[in-house]
Amino acid sequence: MTEIALDRAYKWEKTKADTLWFTQPVGGGELETWTWKEGMAEARRMAAHLRSRELPEKSHVAIFSKNSAWWIFADIAIWMAGHVSVPLYPTLTPDTIRQILDHSESKLIFVGKLDGYDGMKDGIPEGLPAIEMPLAPDTGFDKWDDLLKGVDPIEDSPTRDPDEMATIIYTSGSTGVPKGVMHSFRNMAVSIDGVSKRVDIQPDERMLSYLPLAHGFERWLAETGVMWNGGQLFFAESISTFVTDLKRARPTLFVSVPRLWQKFQLGVSAKMPPKKLKMLLSIPIVRGIIRKKVLSGLGLDAVRFAGSGSAPIPAELIQWYRDLGLELLEGYGMTENFNYSHCTEPGKVRVGYVGSVYPTVEHRISDEGEIQVKSPGSMMGYYKEPEKTAASFTEDGFLKTGDRGEIDEQGRLKITGRTKELFKTSKGKYVAPAPIENKLLLHDALEMACVSGDHKPQPYAMVVLAEGIRPRMGDADFRAEIEASLDAHRKEVNAQLDHHEQLAVISVITRPWSIENGMLTPTMKLKRAAIETEYGPIAQDWYDAGKPVVWAD
Repeated sequence: MTEIALDRAYKWEKTKADTLWFTQPVGGGELETWTWKEGMAEARRMAAHLRSRELPEKSHVAIFSKNSAWWIFADIAIWMAGHVSVPLYPTLTPDTIRQILDHSESKLIFVGKLDGYDGMKDGIPEGLPAIEMPLAPDTGFDKWDDLLKGVDPIEDSPTRDPDEMATIIYTSGSTGVPKGVMHSFRNMAVSIDGVSKRVDIQPDERMLSYLPLAHGFERWLAETGVMWNGGQLFFAESISTFVTDLKRARPTLFVSVPRLWQKFQLGVSAKMPPKKLKMLLSIPIVRGIIRKKVLSGLGLDAVRFAGSGSAPIPAELIQWYRDLGLELLEGYGMTENFNYSHCTEPGKVRVGYVGSVYPTVEHRISDEGEIQVKSPGSMMGYYKEPEKTAASFTEDGFLKTGDRGEIDEQGRLKITGRTKELFKTSKGKYVAPAPIENKLLLHDALEMACVSGDHKPQPYAMVVLAEGIRPRMGDADFRAEIEASLDAHRKEVNAQLDHHEQLAVISVITRPWSIENGMLTPTMKLKRAAIETEYGPIAQDWYDAGKPVVWAD
C-alpha cells in the first residue's frame, strides 16, 4: 500500500470541498464548523508557518491538548511540513510531560484545550518554542490565529514516504515509564483500511471524538479513519455536556470503552428500573417504541456500528444493549499494532470473545498462554529503546501482547487476563482478577472494581459506587442497604468461582478513582499498581474487621 491518510485528505479536499468535516463546540453553546476545503486551508496555513521556522528535517513536534479540530489541523500541518508528531495526553503530571518532551527530542510544542494547565505548565521546558491553539488557557505563547494572519496556505500537496515515521505515541503508562511507540504512515494506512473494509465504513459516516487523540485508538478511528473515508467528525466539549454533544452528532459509528457503556446503562436504570425495562421490552407491541426512546435519549439511535474495546466488557452488558436493538461488537488491539488486531464480525458474535483477526493478521497462543499477534500495523519499534523493542517480539515477528487468551474453533479470541495481573494467594494459587471484576460490575450500584489479594488467603475486592449514588454515602441507612446488597452479590459471584478465587471481603472506596488522582490511565484503565500501593497497606484491616463488606473512608 502506497497511499497514506494524508493523500486521502487531499482527495476529499477536492471532491468533497463543501461538505462538512468538523463541528467544534467553542463554549457558550456556540459551534464552529469547517468544510473539507476550509479545514485543509487552515492546516495548509499552519504548514506554511512551520516551514517558515526552518526546523531541522523530520523534527519531532509535540501536541499537548484535549481533542479539538485544531489538534487534527496541527497534526496534518506537521505531516505536510515534513515532520513527526508527538501527542501528549492532556492529563499528565509535569514530570511525565518533561520526560516525554525530553525523550522525544521535540523541537516545538502546540498547547491547546486543557484543564488544570497551571498544574502542568512546569513540565514544558523553558525556551522550547510553543504555539497556543484556540480554546487553550492563557499560556503566554504565540497564538495560533495571530501567527496565521496574512499567511497564505501552501499550494503544493506534499506526500510522505509510506515507510517514514509519522508519529511517536507514548503509551499511557499503566506500568512504569511511558514508552514511545513509533508508527509509519504505512502502519496507519493499512490499519484504517482494514477496519474500514471489515465494518464497511462509508464516506457519509458521523463520529464523535472524545477519547484522547493522544491515544492510538482515537487516532486510528476518529482522526485517520475520517481522513481515510471522508466522513464527518464532531467534537465533545466536556464531560458535563457529553450527552448533548452525542445527541448533536447522532453518530453512525460509535466506539467506546466498557466503563462508558456501563455508565450509559446506569443512567438508564436510574430513570427506569431494570425490571420495568425488561418487562416492557418483552412486549412485542411496545418493544420498538421503548428501544427508540432509550437509544434516542442516549444519542445512539442512528448508530450503525457500535463497538467496545480497551478492556473486557461483561457478557450481560452486551446482552442488555442487544435487547435494546444495538449489537455491541468487541474489538482488541494495542498501541503497538495501531489497533490492527481483532474485531468481531457482524453476524459472527460470540459473547465474551473479541472476534477474529483482521485480514493479513495472524494470531496464536504461546505455550505460556500469552496472545501473540503478527500484524502489518505493528510498530517500527520503541523510540530509542532497541532492547525493549527486541524483547517485545518473537524471533518470527509476533508481538508479545502480555495478554492471556484462548482461541475457539472458528478463530475467535477470548481475553482471559493480563499475564502481569495474575497474583498468587498465600495458598500458592494464581488468580486472574479481570473476570471476577466483570462479574462484580454487574451490580447496578458499582462503577469500578479492582480485585487483589497477593499473598492473602483469599482475594478481596475494592469497589467504587456509581456516581449518582455517591452523595448518599454519609447516610447510615444507605450504607446498611449497600452493605447487605453487596454481600448478597458477593455470594452470587463466589458461587461462580473456584474456591481459591472466592472473595473474602469487599471494600467500598469512598474516594473515586480518577485520572487526576493517578488511579486511572488517560484511557480510563485501572492503574493496578497505584491502587494496590494506596490501599494494600490497609487491606489486612479489612480482613480483620470480620465483615464481608467494609468502608475505606
